[in-house]
Amino acid sequence: MTRKTRPVSWIAAALREFETFPEGVRSICLSALTIAAEGGKADVAKPLHGMGTGVFEIGLPCRSDAFRVIYAVKVGEEIWVVHVFQKKSTQGIKTPKREVDLIRNRLKRLKEMLR
Repeated sequence: MTRKTRPVSWIAAALREFETFPEGVRSICLSALTIAAEGGKADVAKPLHGMGTGVFEIGLPCRSDAFRVIYAVKVGEEIWVVHVFQKKSTQGIKTPKREVDLIRNRLKRLKEMLR
């Protein structure tokens, strides 16, 4: 049985932000998204707690910052990249509230749009 690779779709604002990431970070994130599209989970991806099932975070430390890519696997037929941000280390490992609120808002709008 062949596994079907799912398309990866981006919320426009997330893609614009992603394009500002360093080349190496983008490359690793795209590899992780490809693994997700093929039905797997990359080592750099982990469930994003508090968002429901099927929402994952790719986290990459880079010098004193961390780069985050948030994607959902259970919204529609595609894998959706809903938010991308560079996390400055202000609160340790915790995702800042404003980022969490933005992710929740985008997931909600995306689900409504795909109904």
